[in-house]
Amino acid sequence: MPLEGMATLDDVNLEGKKVLVRVDFNSPVSGEELLDDSRIRAHVPTIKELLDKGASIVLISHQGRPGEPDFITLEPHAAKLSKLLGQTVQFVDDVMGPEARKRIKSLKPGEVLLLDNVRFLAEENINAPPERQAETYLVRRLAKLFDLYVNDAFATAHRSQPSIVGFPMVLPGVMGRLMQREVEALSKIFNPKESPKVFVLGGGKVPDSLSIIENIIQNKVADRILTTGLLSELFLVAKGIDLGDKNMKFLERKGILSLVPKARRLLLMGAPIDVPVDYVTLDEETGEVKVEPVYNLTGVIRDIGPATVKMYSELIKEAKIVVMRGPAGVMEDPRFRTGTKELVRAALESGAFTIFGGGHLTAVIEELGMKERVGHISTGGGALLAFLSGKELPALSALKVSASKFGLVK
Repeated sequence: MPLEGMATLDDVNLEGKKVLVRVDFNSPVSGEELLDDSRIRAHVPTIKELLDKGASIVLISHQGRPGEPDFITLEPHAAKLSKLLGQTVQFVDDVMGPEARKRIKSLKPGEVLLLDNVRFLAEENINAPPERQAETYLVRRLAKLFDLYVNDAFATAHRSQPSIVGFPMVLPGVMGRLMQREVEALSKIFNPKESPKVFVLGGGKVPDSLSIIENIIQNKVADRILTTGLLSELFLVAKGIDLGDKNMKFLERKGILSLVPKARRLLLMGAPIDVPVDYVTLDEETGEVKVEPVYNLTGVIRDIGPATVKMYSELIKEAKIVVMRGPAGVMEDPRFRTGTKELVRAALESGAFTIFGGGHLTAVIEELGMKERVGHISTGGGALLAFLSGKELPALSALKVSASKFGLVK
């Protein structure tokens, strides 16, 4: 049972309740202009349901990190959400001070208030156990103003900060619909009845991908692991394949070769890992783009080749669940998008339940015009990685404690 021990909006009465909702409105920005509102859109169903059921809503979120250019106020987010909801979303440039508390107290059913960037508070930038976070000024000052806490921010679930784990220690805490969808979809990965399962792993974060592989091997989750990108190059080297001087030097500069012993151990553990048979390469001196077999590479690897795409696509066709994380090639260059594009197409045409992680893959899905075939696109970056790597997600643990403490689940 993926939701076992946690409560959802179905388990609480919302009529006339004042609800604190942790959302993740963290968006790419230019100055104070939002460049993408997809994360805000993702929370709209939860917010609308709370409004329809008679609650008054206070939203709390972060934006950027201290010292970074995107560390800005949430005022533009309030304006964007107002348009998406079709009603005014109030904004207060305060988080827990007198003005914020005054506005929270005066809020009426059917109204929405967005507090300012919670990371403006130093204590929100510190990870600590839930019991300690429940003692922070943020939680002590605000919790008494609410009847219920809703966490709808899966993308922050791997963090143990006050707004994520502190409030559910002192308030009844439940999952919002976005959080619920994420947990239900990702839990399919670990359901033994849902098989065969094929993982397609790529992108540049090789140590992270190795952690995922280690976990899915230990839990006997994957039937096949199809490697692309730098990860595939690592496993080819681990198998004793010479990728040519240029690629070997690149891997050495990136620190990838230091991971070869770990990759070999995973292979010896019986990991069902597939590697490419060909790549699309670039001759950096002449600019020539070629398809080359892995045993005779003269150019620099930029994408998986057509034979690999065909081989991987055949394996994907047989899957019941396909999990894809990271691009297969250097997607920023249109010449090297084909591998990623064709693997995404194969997954979406397979009839399998598909789970995608990463902005690159979302862009490809939209480019293909096949969004209606997607099973699930995860909003989590670090949280998705932690989940796939088998790590405990503090947000979910806190919601389980809260559900038990306040008698929300039997």
